[in-house]
Amino acid sequence: MEKSKELIYGLNDRPPLRETLFAALQHLLAIFVAIITPPLIISSALKFDLETTGFLVSMSLFVSGLATFIQCKKIGPVGAGLLCIQGTSFSFISPIIGAGMLGMVNGKMNVEMGLSYIFGGCMLAAVVEMVVSRLLPYTRKVITPLVSGIVVSLIGMCLIKAGINSCGGGQSAIDAGTFGSLQNLGLALLVLVSIIFFNRSNNRFFRMASIVLGLLIGCIVAYALGMIDFSRLNGAGSLNIPVPFKYGVRFDAGTIIGLGLIYLVTAVEAFGDITANSLISGQPVEGPVFLKRAQGGILADGFNSFLAAVFNSFPNSIFAQNNGMIQLTGVASRYVGYFIAAALVILGLFPVVGQLFSLIPDAVLGGATLLMFGTVAAAGIRIIASTEITRKAVLVMAISFAMGLSVELVPGILDKMPDIIKNIFSSGITTGGLTAILANAFIRIKE
Repeated sequence: MEKSKELIYGLNDRPPLRETLFAALQHLLAIFVAIITPPLIISSALKFDLETTGFLVSMSLFVSGLATFIQCKKIGPVGAGLLCIQGTSFSFISPIIGAGMLGMVNGKMNVEMGLSYIFGGCMLAAVVEMVVSRLLPYTRKVITPLVSGIVVSLIGMCLIKAGINSCGGGQSAIDAGTFGSLQNLGLALLVLVSIIFFNRSNNRFFRMASIVLGLLIGCIVAYALGMIDFSRLNGAGSLNIPVPFKYGVRFDAGTIIGLGLIYLVTAVEAFGDITANSLISGQPVEGPVFLKRAQGGILADGFNSFLAAVFNSFPNSIFAQNNGMIQLTGVASRYVGYFIAAALVILGLFPVVGQLFSLIPDAVLGGATLLMFGTVAAAGIRIIASTEITRKAVLVMAISFAMGLSVELVPGILDKMPDIIKNIFSSGITTGGLTAILANAFIRIKE
């Protein structure tokens, strides 16, 4: 509760409009790129056209707005009732791409089929996190900080593959024979260095907007090199009307199991984020009030991901970076979250917003995502380092990383397996995560 003394506005305070808008803008700067990046990466990997990519980006913004409102408002048992910002999660990118590949027919991507498998799997697997919210005291005994840290590290490590692929120019560059060209790698390096430069600045606004500024510099240079064609924009005057189940739903058992494991880990991450948010906001971090808040937040995390699939978007999670923003601004008022939610919903309704960001070259995006994914891996290592590294912990880490990275580095090892086994274990995150849970549960060593 000491943290409350550092706050300018508490959880239920209503700041003046000008200060509310200013705080909301700072949160938007911190999350905007993170929300739109997963649909851009997924669309690039699955070779979706500009219109589909733009629509997916728009729906990610729209659903993030709805999810943020639910978390901040707390509707019945659903929501944390804190200034919790939700957005598209990076954790699900790898298994989602795998699910989308089920839409390949005779070597050609059937967009509707691929997305129907993705949204069907995301919707059904989201039930896992909702169930976990009701069983919170017990699941924390299974998903320990060691297991959570291993999975988070694997998420970052496995996504680095997608990041470096974008740095080389992505699938379009592979098709054109320009993958890894000096132009693509130079552009990615420029973005990477720019983000680091702004992030290490003493100016807090430069730090908050470092990724946005890095991408802006990269896009300006890319435009000068003729890599961005604004003539491809269309539908600037229309609105994106959210259509539930636009692509339909299909279900694949392997996809659902793989996604379900990540929802399990996401629930544990959400618990950590809610704990940090409560502490910074001057709220209790133990006892029945906190437990009810944590359960509501995790339930909302799963429900919002279910809602995302209904509205043709990808799973959502609570953004940890906004906890730092609360501490930085001294504004913990959940009413600020309503303005953030409204801005995201409005941005998601305009097709031109999604299409504009869909024009960002893969190399520019790669320079930013490579750093983001490396940061995710580093965050996992920090979680592991916070635990006692016993002989058992070393064994659990060793076998989990070995199993997880092996299927990422040599995917052909599963070629002779049945399809359901291939679909479950083709993701290093799923393989390593399941190994971590089982190894942590069954390995017994007397220290």
